[in-house]
Amino acid sequence: MFKKIPVYWWCQIFGWSTYFIVNCFYYYILYTPRNKPNPNFLFILLLDICLGIFITQLNRFIIRRFKLLDFSLPRQIEYLMINTLVFAFLWGAISVTVNSNFHLESEKSQQLSFLNKFTIASLSSFSLLLVWNLLYFTYHYIKKSRTEQLDKIRLESMVKELELKTIKAHINPHFIFNALNSIRALVDENPGRARTAITELSNILRSSMQAEKMETTTLEKELNIVKDYLALEHIRFEDRLQVEYDIDEDTLDQQVPPMMLQTLVENAIKHGISKQVSGGKIYIRSDFKSDYHELVVQNTGHLNGSVANSEGFGVASTYNRLQLLYGSKASFRIRDVAGGLVEARVILPVQTN
Repeated sequence: MFKKIPVYWWCQIFGWSTYFIVNCFYYYILYTPRNKPNPNFLFILLLDICLGIFITQLNRFIIRRFKLLDFSLPRQIEYLMINTLVFAFLWGAISVTVNSNFHLESEKSQQLSFLNKFTIASLSSFSLLLVWNLLYFTYHYIKKSRTEQLDKIRLESMVKELELKTIKAHINPHFIFNALNSIRALVDENPGRARTAITELSNILRSSMQAEKMETTTLEKELNIVKDYLALEHIRFEDRLQVEYDIDEDTLDQQVPPMMLQTLVENAIKHGISKQVSGGKIYIRSDFKSDYHELVVQNTGHLNGSVANSEGFGVASTYNRLQLLYGSKASFRIRDVAGGLVEARVILPVQTN
């Protein structure tokens, strides 16, 4: 039953109970030993609490009715002060009127004019209402900020998920297009080899379909896709394509974005090897550097403008995926290095099991 009581009413109960206890302590412990007691004190106090609950409820109704919490923070502060002042005057006027008409005042209060009693009651009510309003506005401001922050996080998560799916949707058709071109070149020249290539392509497509369901995969699985892809491309380039691997076995279980390494290798062939009359070499390395996992793809050739400016698909997709998955914990760089080579270097955080 108690769980059904809203937080607001729990705060009201606690607040006014505290108000009752503090006033009783002050009156009976500090005031009455030195002053003549008022026989109507408890009745006046309970009446004041009932009036306070009524006033704060009316204040809350006005806040919600005119949606004062939806305004900017400076406007909220402005309305808080206006509300406090208006309802303090209302509280003071009702309190003085009721106490006067029903003769509930102490002898000292009876000697004061209505204006003086109204001013004292309003000032007392103002301080109490100011605390109430500050707590009410602050609670809802924090609650609203947290809700907006959670909504922002959910939105960013949805955008991230959509961007990753979009990037993946671009990667696979791009890869398939190039792989089919390689197979097409073999159909008339070497049908038997073409059939083998189709089998290799089916293995790659099966792996890529499984990769669609994952944000990351192991380097070992990614290397298997790369080796199948390079086997297809070797049919087209023959001796013009040389491949060298330098893989630290301890890195094989490290997580990497699926199809990322294959995309970099594909990019190396498209912009590097295919541009060289005599072909060239692709060098793939994976090892640990300090606290990071380093992936390197080098190819014969020179960096052209579109790739250098991250306009090429392979470069752009790799950079975007790393940013979405790892943020500042990962980096990607492509550059010319000595020996007439282009190097694509990916730095990833080390995954610990």
